[in-house]
Amino acid sequence: MATVIFFEKPGCGNNTRQKLWLASSGHRVLTRDLLRENWSREELRPFFGDMPVTQWFNPSAPDIKSGEVNPADMDADTALSMMIKEPLLIRRPLMKAGDICRAGFDEDAVRAWIGLCDAKPSGNLEACPRRPAAPPCPEQVLE
Repeated sequence: MATVIFFEKPGCGNNTRQKLWLASSGHRVLTRDLLRENWSREELRPFFGDMPVTQWFNPSAPDIKSGEVNPADMDADTALSMMIKEPLLIRRPLMKAGDICRAGFDEDAVRAWIGLCDAKPSGNLEACPRRPAAPPCPEQVLE
């Protein structure tokens, strides 16, 4: 199984459910605070791979919801500059296992990448829930 460095927004219910699913799948999850990380362009860019720039953004970020920031108007350099300045704009979670980096928690992509068990938490793991759901395996201890 993989050791996954998991960059989250502390207190995010979906990030908690995602981490617990990874742990219950046998992965070692090392949690980092996405908002306090001192990001550089070189560190942040690999997480987005060949995703379109519009998908780099957290659609639930206040500046996006208010219309102040429009990801459709961004090129990669502008997007990275904005995200480094305001990490709430970054799509969560950011995950790294070995040399591979990923943004977001696309269940099929994560399953193909490092594997997931069948104990999927209920609900949409990419959308911001109004209230956190119960984790699949509360006995798991994360680092």
